[in-house]
Amino acid sequence: MVSFRGDAHKIYLRLKKAATKDKNLKSVKELAEIEEIQRLYVSLNSSTLQKIYYRMVKEKNGSGIIPVFVSSVPWLLFLFSKQLQQFLFKEGSFLWVIFVFVYISVLIVSVLLHFREKSWAMVHTEIIQDILEDRKK
Repeated sequence: MVSFRGDAHKIYLRLKKAATKDKNLKSVKELAEIEEIQRLYVSLNSSTLQKIYYRMVKEKNGSGIIPVFVSSVPWLLFLFSKQLQQFLFKEGSFLWVIFVFVYISVLIVSVLLHFREKSWAMVHTEIIQDILEDRKK
């Protein structure tokens, strides 16, 4: 089963498949991963957990190097556009194709990694918040 709806729907499909095969839902990789994170955080004291939470908030809200890369590299290329054009387009050269492919590939991978890391930081902060709230009760 292939789905282009995103990770949430893919997880749903895996859970549905496991449920129809009477498998333990804890065997689904994504749930096992979350459970492992929860076990670790529950084993820590609240003071340490609060410090980890602050660090995760920083990670989640920090701009990071990737957005700087995405926004500054085009300006750098624009700054040297004349020299870059002379180099890439000299005498029928296809260097520009390689350059565009590499640049777009690095850009796409960087953006995907940035949002993936940001989403994982969000997962960690939510887990920590839940644990700290449970301990207050």
